[in-house]
Order: sequence, then structure tokens, then C-alpha cells
Amino acid sequence: MKLRKVSAAAATALVLALTATACGGDNGGDSNGSGGGDKIKIGIKYDQPGLGLKEPDGSFSGFDVDVATYVAKELGYEPNQIEWVETKSADRENALSRGDVKMIAATYSITDERKQKVDFAGPYLLAHQDLLVKKDSDITKATDLNDKKLCSVTGSTSAQNVKNDFAPKAQLEQRGGYSECLSALQSGSVDALTTDDSILAGYAAQDQYKGQFKLAGLKLSNENYGIGVKKGDKATLDKINAALEKMVSDGSWKKAVDENFGPANYKNERAPKIGQIVQ
Repeated sequence: MKLRKVSAAAATALVLALTATACGGDNGGDSNGSGGGDKIKIGIKYDQPGLGLKEPDGSFSGFDVDVATYVAKELGYEPNQIEWVETKSADRENALSRGDVKMIAATYSITDERKQKVDFAGPYLLAHQDLLVKKDSDITKATDLNDKKLCSVTGSTSAQNVKNDFAPKAQLEQRGGYSECLSALQSGSVDALTTDDSILAGYAAQDQYKGQFKLAGLKLSNENYGIGVKKGDKATLDKINAALEKMVSDGSWKKAVDENFGPANYKNERAPKIGQIVQ
């Protein structure tokens, strides 16, 4: 009888241990950012070629993916320990505060407003609003867009900013997504597409568009991309910053830029210094 009680107690202890382990997997990874957990959850975009894209075979590609994979490795996680989580722009702060993900690398521009809710490592890329035009286009500056058709996605402020600040006579064309704008640009029904140059370069680098488009090379805004972490998680923040510095120094950062953006003749800025925000 005594033996049965011991066995039952042992079984109960085992169930409790397994339950605790299962519950511990919901915090987006190891709590102090030092690795050693089974998985780390990282938020990315699923629909931005060259930055964060879910491929038809279920794999992931892009500059943000490459940066996050490198950082995760420095935190102690192998690629097969990464769980990629789609994180849409409107839900990024909530995903971090809820603990859905440990970090977010998703064209996440560092702003004062966002810094009230999350902490940012980096920046790891300085992007700019730019124009994508046909390879033989004579559009070289924003003012050339007067009386031209300028495409951007519904809800974006990029095209309106160009119209307000540079080309008041530009004809704005809105589409549901960047792919639709690219098709319109390819057919000649619009003259230019505008958003961040990194996003434009990623789309233009796709196989079906290679060699057809070019970036105008304008710097209509500064977008400092950072890796978001939960507010107050300084331990993870410091480790990510150290990883980003190492990625630049060992050449991995430049390699990732060339591989993901090169086909669109993307003239990237030098890797920004950690904590240095360009206004």
C-alpha cells in the first residue's frame, strides 16, 4: 500500500513537471534572452519579398529573416529552433507585450511614439522613402511626378507625402498591395511606385521583375529599422545589440544586403551605429 502511494506521488509530480514545461513555452523564448530553450518565437512579415517572405514551400527568406536568424544564433538558438510568427504592422506592439514573440524584425521603424511601448535594438538598417520606376524612365526627382501617375497601397501615407511636399500635380493611384502596383508599373498604367527603398528593392529583385525597374535613389524620409523587444527587457536588448555589431564586423550584414536587395541596384547606406537614429 505504501508503494502505491509513492508511485502515485511520483506520477503526480511528473504530470506537474510536464504541465510547467508546456506552459513555459508561451513566453516567446527563454526569459533572459540567453538561449537554451527549445524554441524562440520571432515576429516577421510574411509578404515582403527581400525582407520577410513566406515561400510556397513553407520556408522563409529576406533581409529581416537573415538578420533575425543571425541574432538568434548569437542568443543560443539554431535555425531549426526558430518559430517564425507573422506579425502585421498594427499588432507589433501588442505581440511583444503579450509575449507572443521574443523579438520582432519586420521593417519596424524606430519612432518616439513606439518607444513608449517597446524597446528597440539597433538600428540595423537605414532606409528611405524612394521611387521605383521603369529602367528607361526619365523620372529622376520627386518633382518630375507632376502630371504623372504615382502608385502606392491603400492606407499608406507615402504617395500623399510626395504630393504634399514635392509634386502637387501628381495623380495618386491606390492599389490593394504592392504587387498590384508593380503590375501597373510594368504595364505602364502608372509611372512610379513609392514606399521605403528597401521594400521597393525587395519587390524589384523578384525573378519576374529583374532588370525591369530601378530605384530613383531619392531620400524622401529616414526610416531607422530596429528589432523590437518587450519594454524593459534590457538583457535581451543588450544581447541583440552585441549580435548586430558582430554581424556588421564579420561581413554577414553586407552579404545579406547584397543577396536580398542587389538585383534592384539598391544603394544601401552603411550599417548604422547602434543607438544612432538618423532624423
